Amino acid sequence: MEEETKKRRPFLQRAALFLLSSVLSLALLGLVALWVLLRPDSVLPDHWNPTRPLSITAPVTPVTRWQLRMATRDEAVCRDVLARAGVVFSQMEPLTSGDHCGISQRGSLSSLVGAQLSPVETRCATALRLAMWEHHDVQPAAHQHLGTDVAQLLHIGSYNCRKMRTARGTENAWSSHATAGAFDITGALLSDGRRLTLLRNWNGTPEEAAFLRQIWRGSCTWFRLVLGPEYNRLHADHFHLQANGWGFCR
Repeated sequence: MEEETKKRRPFLQRAALFLLSSVLSLALLGLVALWVLLRPDSVLPDHWNPTRPLSITAPVTPVTRWQLRMATRDEAVCRDVLARAGVVFSQMEPLTSGDHCGISQRGSLSSLVGAQLSPVETRCATALRLAMWEHHDVQPAAHQHLGTDVAQLLHIGSYNCRKMRTARGTENAWSSHATAGAFDITGALLSDGRRLTLLRNWNGTPEEAAFLRQIWRGSCTWFRLVLGPEYNRLHADHFHLQANGWGFCR
């Protein structure tokens, strides 16, 4: 028995040394990677670098979601990201209306990267998600299916101090609109003068229907809960784009 123990001891020692060497190697690699990421002259492009702030107009990568999450949590970063992309979001004092309603990160949104909006009060995090959707999904879909740009996104607002509405009536839970955590889009005004609305064009020409369905699907990349004409009659005329939720897209 004692002899067997002596035979096992060198093996256990070698295993321990191998494990320690592996841990130290991983730690060293982690330090090197962190050094590369944090260097001002890092060779890694910003849109691949999780330590760099989000750029709305940069290509979308697996890192983009992380950068977006970080930007929506910090109002100063959020506003800076919008400003660098040319989004017009004029700062306003936070709004508080009772225990359930109000707007933190409040501002007046009147222009995204390429499309205008009639001025609307919302929160910075919602405006940022809307800007990502407009730049990466709405404008490319308009070029692809309609051969033109979107000059203006049509909407029916963001902030509304109310409870949730369903096909069964009003619920007890408060709507995400009560904190400007959602945005309702009704259609788009194109640069060539055409005006598309969900109510009239969701089942319009093949090109119009393809455009509206593509931007609907694209919105699910940037918003956590999206409801549209396919969901129920209450959303026949608009997309409900909600920042928080459980990943439901219908």
